[in-house]
Amino acid sequence: MRTLRISGLLVSLALAATACGLGSTSPSAGGSASGGASASGSALPSGMATSLPPAEDELDLVIWVGYAEDGSSDPDYDWVTPFEDETGCKVNSTDGRDSANMVSLMATGQYDGVSASGDATLRMIAAGTVAPVNLDLIPNYAEVFDGLKNQPHNTVNGVAYGVPHGRGANVLLYNTDKFPEPPTSWDVVWNADSPAAGKISVYNSSIYIADAALHLQQTNPELGITDIYQLTEEQFNAAVDLLKQQHDVVGEYWNVANDQITSFGSGDMLAGTSWQYQLNTILADNPDAPVAATLPEEGSTGWSDTWMISSTAKHPGCMYRWMNWMLDPHTNALATIWFGEAPVSQKACDEAEKIVAGDCDSYHATDEDYFSKVHYWSTPREDCNDTDPATTCKDIEDWIAAWTEITGG
Repeated sequence: MRTLRISGLLVSLALAATACGLGSTSPSAGGSASGGASASGSALPSGMATSLPPAEDELDLVIWVGYAEDGSSDPDYDWVTPFEDETGCKVNSTDGRDSANMVSLMATGQYDGVSASGDATLRMIAAGTVAPVNLDLIPNYAEVFDGLKNQPHNTVNGVAYGVPHGRGANVLLYNTDKFPEPPTSWDVVWNADSPAAGKISVYNSSIYIADAALHLQQTNPELGITDIYQLTEEQFNAAVDLLKQQHDVVGEYWNVANDQITSFGSGDMLAGTSWQYQLNTILADNPDAPVAATLPEEGSTGWSDTWMISSTAKHPGCMYRWMNWMLDPHTNALATIWFGEAPVSQKACDEAEKIVAGDCDSYHATDEDYFSKVHYWSTPREDCNDTDPATTCKDIEDWIAAWTEITGG
């Protein structure tokens, strides 16, 4: 579902200006959406929408599987059809295999927008593939939790390049028979003498190197790791060495959620990095299954996906409407329940509770203290994402090469 591939340095952006339009039931030119670049009184960044022409008749999207449901999978989960009925924009969606594939698809210029993970966003911004977003044209953005605004994975120099879809933490999933007391540390997936040794489940992605960096940040402070996604050669090599050691106790490298649902549901795996979605699915099928999840005291990695508009969008009016639609409380409730992540606003939480009782509590949607411990996926960059020319870090291509060596795949 999410194999993360992304790289690149931020460069000076000179995007072609894009005009975007919405109808009477969609965002209007009035009002202000707090928390980012706006049209109020100052010159807009190059490439940002300045006017709102009428919506077009189509919308071409690159999405993560499950981000644009039309009721064909489950009639109770359909937010595409009502969008089409209301706006006249026929939605055409292409599932991205992974972030690398999504970056490549967007680079063709054939798509209006994308639901991008944090390891793809900065690469597309740097390449000029996506345009800055005028948040004043997306009124539902005003309701978004402050903790999801102005994030470094989708905001550059105070300019927003999209709106959030949802967020989630990579939690520690564990077998309660093997661990009757909840583990308080990620040590159980790193230590060679772990009770779960040989049955540890690891996310099969180069971005997992950041999880090793997070562990080293706590256990080897002399390495001086301040950003787990921006690693110097020494820090990177230490993380890679740790992952090579861990390889001896790993039972599986999982690619999609269903792989892990099966392995934990059967008891084949005992501990590993996971999503709340896997736990909820296992328990929905078998409420007595001996599984639970926790956010260890060190914190964790996690994600917050972003809807972004192409700098060459052929249907910018429909894309702006879609971005606002995905922040509509009912739509966002449906979409985040379907995929298994936290809604983006209190109003969306209120709607989610009407559908699935306890949904927002399950995903800690309103708990900013919880998410303050989550390091959202971001782009490993050669310039370390800072302005110090004396510092050099390993970029995503280095991460991918190292991960292939670690896993042998």
